[in-house]
Amino acid sequence: MKTCAAIWILTSFFLAPAAWAGGCEKAVFENVPLTVCSADPARDDIRLFWDDGTGAPLGTFDALEDKAGEITFAMNGGMYHPDRAPVGLFVENGREVAPLVTRDGPGNFGLLPNGVLCLGDTASIHESRAFAQSAPHCTYASQSGPMLVIDGQLHPRFLPNSDSTFRRNGVGVSKDGMLYAVISDGPVNFHRFARFFRDVLKTPNALFMDGKVSRLYAPALDRHDFGFPLGPMLGVVE
Repeated sequence: MKTCAAIWILTSFFLAPAAWAGGCEKAVFENVPLTVCSADPARDDIRLFWDDGTGAPLGTFDALEDKAGEITFAMNGGMYHPDRAPVGLFVENGREVAPLVTRDGPGNFGLLPNGVLCLGDTASIHESRAFAQSAPHCTYASQSGPMLVIDGQLHPRFLPNSDSTFRRNGVGVSKDGMLYAVISDGPVNFHRFARFFRDVLKTPNALFMDGKVSRLYAPALDRHDFGFPLGPMLGVVE
């Protein structure tokens, strides 16, 4: 088990041992409140979910637990169309629900480079066109965009002083393979959100998953965010 008890003075961020053990922890980065959840793919059962087994989207965290059992934490696992079908590649337990999209387009998803979260024995994040070339095996996969951090660099379109601030969630993978799923508990722009992944969590690659509608389920924090039904979800099963 990995442990950490370091205080990041410049960022006002504290990462406690529980976060490294597969739990969720409160954080603050440049006055933005966040919740950071982490999981170790070598030990934890990390999955992506979409349908209830009949082809209908799950939509809620309660339906997710009905399907999967007890959940350590869950949050948005990618963008979705009005019918809640995934936008871009989505693979659930080896089954491709939606295909990879490599062209540019409107909105955050089309702000290239975008990327793919790939889950199997390990967790990894790939730029979408590189993913198409390498075709790694993923038991679970979700394409979203834009990339937040690409090989240690911020997305080139992000502006430090952008006034486009929303609640956002994303994922990053550290060099030692830990998966971090982060949701902002207040409005944040892309540049600041990406820097949290790069500079605090030290993730060489990180991927934006959703915004505005982003929600978290974390029983240990007594947190169950409510709202309109979701599309894809990322969760860790007990």
